[in-house]
Amino acid sequence: MIREIPYGLLVAGLGLLLVLLFAASVAIGYAPFDLRAGFADLLAGRETLAALILTELRLPRAIMGAMTGFTLGLSGAAMQGMLRNPLAEPGVIGVSGAAAFGAVLVFYSGLAGAFTLALPIGGITGALVATILLYVLVGRGAGTTTLVLAGVAISAFAGALTALALNLSPNPYAVVEITFWLMGSLTDRSMDHVVLALPLMLIGWALLLSSGRALDGLSLGDDTAASMGFDLKRLRLKLVGGTALSVGAAVAVTGAIGFVGLVVPHLLRPLVGHRPGRLLLVSGLGGGVLLLMADVAVRLIAVQPELKLGVVTAVVGAPFLFSLIYRLRREGA
Repeated sequence: MIREIPYGLLVAGLGLLLVLLFAASVAIGYAPFDLRAGFADLLAGRETLAALILTELRLPRAIMGAMTGFTLGLSGAAMQGMLRNPLAEPGVIGVSGAAAFGAVLVFYSGLAGAFTLALPIGGITGALVATILLYVLVGRGAGTTTLVLAGVAISAFAGALTALALNLSPNPYAVVEITFWLMGSLTDRSMDHVVLALPLMLIGWALLLSSGRALDGLSLGDDTAASMGFDLKRLRLKLVGGTALSVGAAVAVTGAIGFVGLVVPHLLRPLVGHRPGRLLLVSGLGGGVLLLMADVAVRLIAVQPELKLGVVTAVVGAPFLFSLIYRLRREGA
């Protein structure tokens, strides 16, 4: 049996691992690169090739990987705590798919070129609508079957609308671009993408992380949480808004990357004594670790063109979901 680890030690360990993987992400690439020379030129203000590679390719990719992984891990833990269901995750329950459709709709309509915030606003709107719809459909304390069916319905509807937008696109090159974008990737992301997504993610993170104590109370039941003084309507609004802001911004910049928010909370939950409040931060750090690890692996695999990150996480995450469903079935028998 996995035992609980002191919370401070667990956070420090995951933080250190995240820093090491961030450094590995910056250092590893397809071409030889003098990392020390790149940093030296950057600090000296010299616009050399090494400095440009560092600022335009390596650093933005690593930063976006850490940001997106933190968002997916944190939002997955928050959704599982709110719905009190181990299968809740932005991708599984349709939030990521709806966010992707919102971004695709903005891209398809041409609004993406109108102003810089159009794409993340589309993703945020899609994620917000899906999260609210999910809560309306499943209600409070819904069973696993109800949650999964609602998520399948939302994902299918968002996927159908996305396919419709692709089908009606008059530009075949745009169709190819949108299709590859939907697979999820950190390739060719710049500091402009980081600056665009980070403020929205920070607001979402703050809303989710500030809900830790209330989630602990909610795990004891709605009536118990209310008797402890927690405003459940406000709590759910914070969780819905935080998930929509952070996941919407992430999907709008990186495309759909699934299963991180499902896998990470399950791996780390025993280490925090199954307390939803403590799981939030460690799941965020664990999500950053997992996504950076996957992105480094993508660059180490000798395959061209480069594997899309969303494809890799789905290939790893789907078997995990199957094993989780089997375990829940055995426990329910």
